[in-house]
Amino acid sequence: MDNVKISDIICKIISKKHGRNFSLGSWIQTGNAVVGEIMSNSGFDWIAVDLEHTEISINTFANLARVMTIYGVVPMARVSENSTMAIRKVLDCGAMGIIVPLVNNKEDAKRAVVAAKYPPSGIRGFAFCQANGWGKQFDEYVKSANGEILLMVMIETREAVENIDAILGVDGVDGVFIGPYDLSGSYGVIGQTDHNLVTDAKKAVLDACKKHKKIAGQHIVLPTRQIVKEAINEGYNFMALGMDTVFISDGAKSVVDMAEC
Repeated sequence: MDNVKISDIICKIISKKHGRNFSLGSWIQTGNAVVGEIMSNSGFDWIAVDLEHTEISINTFANLARVMTIYGVVPMARVSENSTMAIRKVLDCGAMGIIVPLVNNKEDAKRAVVAAKYPPSGIRGFAFCQANGWGKQFDEYVKSANGEILLMVMIETREAVENIDAILGVDGVDGVFIGPYDLSGSYGVIGQTDHNLVTDAKKAVLDACKKHKKIAGQHIVLPTRQIVKEAINEGYNFMALGMDTVFISDGAKSVVDMAEC
């Protein structure tokens, strides 16, 4: 656990390994351990496993978290829902960061924080588990977990954008993670992630993050050098680039295109 310090990201949003002032991660949807190992050995600071939109089980996440920890990559999970048990299970299975979906208001944000924190700050249950070496590092883990586990809430709706100051004002929320496709749907421009309504909403969220000094994250599903550079210049400091399914699809297609030329 010593080689994975999520507080390095929380405190300064810096990947000390690369000397950047932003953090780069990615996304796993397949749940395959080999894919997890390949991605963990590719230079990402963190990798989020998607338990919301996939068939990935808690058992599969636990195995992926083990792989990431071996490679010194921060294991993160987008939980299936904003509930006590969904959050508790991924934390017990080794997540050092969680991304909570559909946080639309202050009350939603508080519910996520309470589920993620040990008493007296929250209601997370105590147990010997993977996260604390099955009890061998129990005392050390319990003392540090509340301060070192990253809690990101997803901003996916018009309501969340309208309540962004209240959400970011909740103690224990470290930052936000924008879901561009869900945001486009909420504004009635499905899939148009570069529509003015979506870009204006994203800017409002980014400005609020700067105001509250919280982490500003987004998923760049189809990354290009230009898009990533623009995001960095705008002030995003926690970016997920692509995902395993996109990498496989793009790689396969490029080989076919090359052969047909």
